[in-house]
Amino acid sequence: MSTGTTTPPSPSHDRGKCIFCKICDGVEPSNIVHQDDEFVVFPDMRPAAPHHYLIVTRQHFTDARSLTKEHIPMVERMVSVGKEVLATQGGSDGSARLGFHWPPFHSVSHLHLHVIAPENEMGFLARGIFKTNSFWFVTPETVMARLEDKL
Repeated sequence: MSTGTTTPPSPSHDRGKCIFCKICDGVEPSNIVHQDDEFVVFPDMRPAAPHHYLIVTRQHFTDARSLTKEHIPMVERMVSVGKEVLATQGGSDGSARLGFHWPPFHSVSHLHLHVIAPENEMGFLARGIFKTNSFWFVTPETVMARLEDKL
C-alpha cells in the first residue's frame, strides 16, 4: 500500500506514449518481478550485470530532478523495494550499485531507479554509463540531498 505524499501527474501527460506507463498499466508486456500499489519492477532490457532491475513508479514523474522534498520518502521506498527484489532474485545489495540517471542523461522520461549487481561484473562501458555520482548518474542519497536543499 502506498504511503507518503505524491504530486499528481501533469494533466497533459499521455500514459499511452510512455513505455514505462504502459508496462505499469499492463498494456506493454514485461517480465515483472515485483509490483505493488506504488512501484513496478522488471529487468533492464540491456542489463549491465547479472542482476539489473528498474524500480519504476506507477505514477508518472519525468525524472529525479522533477521531484520535491516531499518525495524523499518515496525515494527511500524505491531503494527498499530495490534491495528486497535483489534479495529475492538471488543478488546481494552489498555489491549493488543503485542510482538514477540525472537529466538530460536518461533514455526514458519516467522516474526509475537502477539496481545493478554485482558491481564487479559490470563491463567497462556499463561502469561509465552507471558511474556513481557523475553528472549523469547519481545515488539515491545524492538525489535525496538535492531534494532536501531544493526550495
